[in-house]
Amino acid sequence: MKRKILTLSMGAVLLFFLPGCLSPRAETPAGKRAAIEAMRQETLAELYRQRPTARQNVERADGYAVFSNVSGQYLFVGAGGGYGVAVDYASGRNTYMKMLQGGLGLGVGVQDIRVVFVFHSRKALSSFINSGWEFGAQADAAAKAEDKGGSATGEVSISSEIDMYTMTEAGLMAKVNLAGSKYWKDKQLNY
Repeated sequence: MKRKILTLSMGAVLLFFLPGCLSPRAETPAGKRAAIEAMRQETLAELYRQRPTARQNVERADGYAVFSNVSGQYLFVGAGGGYGVAVDYASGRNTYMKMLQGGLGLGVGVQDIRVVFVFHSRKALSSFINSGWEFGAQADAAAKAEDKGGSATGEVSISSEIDMYTMTEAGLMAKVNLAGSKYWKDKQLNY
């Protein structure tokens, strides 16, 4: 009984602190957009450094999205949240978005990751911006602080029209779980 209470309590703590991860640290909408743009540029630069072939994949796509996501897992309960931007090459429009993640599985830890989605069809990009669901099985192991440590991330993507790259920024995590993620437009940051 104590174990169940402890597990539920840790899950509640994860969900309680999650809203702080849903937006960049800035006071104004313009400041938040600037912080997201800086995160996007840094993430793409790091992706291209780690995987040079990703640049062509991104540049030849119909669009892409970049997200910063902080997630935690305690025993059987996981949660995460973050923010990002989807870029539509045809319209030149940036859509600022938020994300929330929940998962069930086995694991422990906290992880700060960056995710880059590459959309190979207008339909997939539009569906992501307007509907934003993703569901997948995950197996992660990471131990990283600043430039020290390493990580290995594997993930199953449902759609053949979407490629996904993940990079660990910092954290200590070991997990195997089923996770659902919801992405949606940030009403405060889009005009």
